[in-house]
Amino acid sequence: MQPQPSRRRISPRRLAALASVTVLTLAVSTSAGNGRLSPGTSTAGAGPSTLSRTSVHAPCMISPEGEVQMSEGIPTAPGYTRSTGTVRALTLMIDFSDAPGEGDALDRYREFFPETSEWFATSSYGRLDYRPELPVPDWLRMPKSFRAYGIERGAPFDPGYRELVRDIVAEADPEVDFQSYDLLNVLVTPNAGPAALDTVLSVTFAGNKEAPSADGVPVSNASFVYSRQDDGSGSYDRTGYRVLPHENGHVFGLPDLYTAEGGGAVGHWDIMSEDWGANNDLLAWHKWKLGWLDASQVGCAADPGTREYALTPLARAGGPKLVFIPLDDHSGYAVELRTRAGNDEAVCRPGVLVYRVDANVDTGMGPVTVYDSRRDSGGCTRSPNVHAELSDATFVPGESFVDRRAGVRVAVTAAEAEEYRVRVTRTSPG
Repeated sequence: MQPQPSRRRISPRRLAALASVTVLTLAVSTSAGNGRLSPGTSTAGAGPSTLSRTSVHAPCMISPEGEVQMSEGIPTAPGYTRSTGTVRALTLMIDFSDAPGEGDALDRYREFFPETSEWFATSSYGRLDYRPELPVPDWLRMPKSFRAYGIERGAPFDPGYRELVRDIVAEADPEVDFQSYDLLNVLVTPNAGPAALDTVLSVTFAGNKEAPSADGVPVSNASFVYSRQDDGSGSYDRTGYRVLPHENGHVFGLPDLYTAEGGGAVGHWDIMSEDWGANNDLLAWHKWKLGWLDASQVGCAADPGTREYALTPLARAGGPKLVFIPLDDHSGYAVELRTRAGNDEAVCRPGVLVYRVDANVDTGMGPVTVYDSRRDSGGCTRSPNVHAELSDATFVPGESFVDRRAGVRVAVTAAEAEEYRVRVTRTSPG
């Protein structure tokens, strides 16, 4: 008997935040590899599902102890969209009688593309070929008014979104073969609902096997984007698209890293934490989880003793990228090198980032915590809408992260232009 999808609502993001709120209806027991809209034609599943528990990496492949909403565990639970190879994103623009589309629907599409595809290509080192598909280049008018669907901040899937998905399918089906796509993006006319400064409505339903079907397959991985994330700083034309890579991160199985207090746990070090302001990348842990890093690029420091590791900048393809120090079967410390390159334009203090990952913590509840090397410094960034305090969290040569209770020490011993070295010491096995 398969467990039923959870319908628990996620803690809301702070009201002032300009990022998207994600409410998840999860079906963690869907068949392996069938995260795309067409299970019958899906090839390999999500990138992480191809990871094998080798003797070297098994201690570092943490997993949840029970049912967790969108766990940080590796491999990712089945049911999500695969995150490697060619992924076809069905993209539809919709409007309503009480919120008619303003201007050309293609202008709405151009707010997100080609930037979203380029962001994924850069972050994945070319391993994800993200292709937006636009079979209907016009506004799709929904049969009910926007108000009638009852869409609001934190709205659950039933009944409003279920009705909306059914109506989208009915309107698009004559021109769309839903079996041909891996995920669905719904770009809602921006004048539907409140401005992002008031309330953020953007949402993703991922791994939802009980979603309405289209052409014989469930529309189980769908992202909805509403008002423009424009804070008045004049950066929307450069940064407004980033809500979509964040939302699509959920269809690949990544959780929200912000908490009810805002982005304080991770700051701007991952787009799943802050998707507004200057560009930022994903954590190395997420890149391993998505299948964008090879096992040879990940060091697993599970045994007692002292060992040195090399790290190359996360933004650069190739080379060692991540050291993981397991604390138990469901948590551990991750160590990586961040520099200002690639998607990481906001990095103001290059260095080694140390954070804890806990597979037992639900999405939106703080599954990742970045440790600040310079607590209460105020940070080093001057970029608008970037969590400042954690911007200088990285460790540089001569500095160390220490957890005495766990018997773990991470010392940064050397730094060159293209490589840092860290010394990991642990007094007990993970």
